[in-house]
Amino acid sequence: MRNTMRYVTATGLTLATSLIGWSANAANQIADDKIAVAQAALQRAEQSGAPQSAPVELATARDKLARAEKANADRDGKTATALAEQANIDAQVAEATAVEQRSHAAAVEFDRSMQALRNEALHSTAPTTTTVPLPVAAPTTAP
Repeated sequence: MRNTMRYVTATGLTLATSLIGWSANAANQIADDKIAVAQAALQRAEQSGAPQSAPVELATARDKLARAEKANADRDGKTATALAEQANIDAQVAEATAVEQRSHAAAVEFDRSMQALRNEALHSTAPTTTTVPLPVAAPTTAP
């Protein structure tokens, strides 16, 4: 009976340890996935012009991503996941800001072009005030 109890206890401890290890690995896998998503979002933001248009948001995303990677290396999956999600959102905001600024600049340029075309159209259709001399009739002689 004692051997059975020892076996059950040892088996239970082994099983519990395995579950804890599996749970930790699952948490790290989730954090790894979230970190990969955040890295991709950061790359898209950098390629969209965010370094010039949204440097603060981009710096915030980079900082949170670095902290997420450190937390993941320290086996703190919960913190790593939360920071990676925040980094992803910050990178998306940086990308959206860059796209918005480019769109705004394009709209302003379009408006300028349209105004130039309107001005050109107004000037080309304005009536001219030049006078054309009328032909002078030659004197007629009576027969």
